[in-house]
Amino acid sequence: MTSGPLPPKGRGATFNPANRFRSEGREAVDDGWLNAVADDEPLPPLKTTVMIQASRTIIARNDSPDIPFTQSINPYQGCEHGCIYCYARPTHAYLDLSPGLDFETKLFAKPNAATLLRAELARPGYVCDPIALGTNTDPYQPIEREWKVTRSILEVLSECEHPFSIVTKSSLVERDLDLIAPMAAKGMARVFVSITTLDRELARTLEPRAAAPQRRLQTIETLAAAGVPVGVMTAPMIPQLNDHDLEAILEAAAARGASSAAWVLLRLPREVAPLFREWLDAHYPLRAAHVMSLVRQTREGRDNDPHFGSRMRGTGEFAALLERRFALAAKRLGLNRERAPLDRTRFRPPKADQRQLGLFD
Repeated sequence: MTSGPLPPKGRGATFNPANRFRSEGREAVDDGWLNAVADDEPLPPLKTTVMIQASRTIIARNDSPDIPFTQSINPYQGCEHGCIYCYARPTHAYLDLSPGLDFETKLFAKPNAATLLRAELARPGYVCDPIALGTNTDPYQPIEREWKVTRSILEVLSECEHPFSIVTKSSLVERDLDLIAPMAAKGMARVFVSITTLDRELARTLEPRAAAPQRRLQTIETLAAAGVPVGVMTAPMIPQLNDHDLEAILEAAAARGASSAAWVLLRLPREVAPLFREWLDAHYPLRAAHVMSLVRQTREGRDNDPHFGSRMRGTGEFAALLERRFALAAKRLGLNRERAPLDRTRFRPPKADQRQLGLFD
């Protein structure tokens, strides 16, 4: 049963919320032709477009106390997976685009990422610290098959023996095992596979263009068999929607070789809140009010809590119960027993480009 408008086929968002930075707004007006056109000429399917983003730097840095990394790289902006809960959606507003359907259809690639990375790693003052890929948008979203930006980054990191971690919900990561596995053997690589639910129907609407849950479990098994330390991200946990899957996800991942795990509570920053509400009304109208009531209970009466220390875990009884359930399941399954830090001691700056040196001969 649905009550709200369904998203276009294969997409997560049901609409494009207004850009919060614009001073003007737009309002749809029925001029008498709307119904006639809708009946006779259905709207064409939304196509994915990819534009080049002219970046000047590639490594992003943060000092957040609740994020386990200080450096990250995002090969793409926007994500075709279309996960309705994605906390990165609001970043599209900075590009004068909507965090809704624009975020999943109007994507930006950084084809010069490897060149920029070489330059940054070669700087005299550079201090080696593990680089995380997949912190904002998935580095292995579908367009990576053609653009191969993520692979080019891994090639540079492997050449320089620079430690890295990856978070993805795509099986495309298996393609790069020739780079990841040798780095993992030296204690310099780790992969987390994100699994939100084992329910295929829920996954199809929640994460419309991501790999199926069972395929992600197979990816965990493939990575573990190749000697790559692999973890499972049960994120986000959504009250009364997928939280009942928490233990089952951990059990399935551990059975396939996962050695670590983490969880994050649903976050609804800025435009993500109305997008998620519309999605709930469209797909789960009978549960929508209850789900949002529990979300607010974990966020002190609000849709979102941006504060360090509580934004990832929430507060209140429901959040505390999730924390306890995760801890008990992880202990029972032997997850998170040991997680040695990635080795930074082997790092060596990239070699100078001999073609450039030849200009001064």
